[in-house]
Amino acid sequence: MKENMVKQLELIQGIINRMSNNSFALKGWAVTLVAAIFALAAKDANQIYFFVAYIPIIIFWGLDSYYLKIERKYINLYNYVRLQKDEDVDFDMDLSRDFCNNDKTQYATCLLASIEVGFYIPLAIVCGGVTIILLG
Repeated sequence: MKENMVKQLELIQGIINRMSNNSFALKGWAVTLVAAIFALAAKDANQIYFFVAYIPIIIFWGLDSYYLKIERKYINLYNYVRLQKDEDVDFDMDLSRDFCNNDKTQYATCLLASIEVGFYIPLAIVCGGVTIILLG
């Protein structure tokens, strides 16, 4: 492996790590905000809070899916660069090129990815269960 390729792969890997860390942080914030909203709802016994709890779930799910989309595009770029010859490495980080975009990098695909659905749907179900228990 040559020096230019290693440098560009390190740059891309750093971006992939940041996208992954952002996704992890969003999931933590989603749980924290939903729990805080439920704490306020239980304290004030105001029914509107229970429905407000779904707003951060929807917003964070959308934002988390966006980060997953960008992460997948950079993974495609990483795979493209690692197959290049060192003299062909140009440090171009443009994600609009064809090899960066495929079915897995579509926003709808990321929104319905198992990692997203597997986190946000159960969180919404728990919100529904807590709402039923506390309002019932």
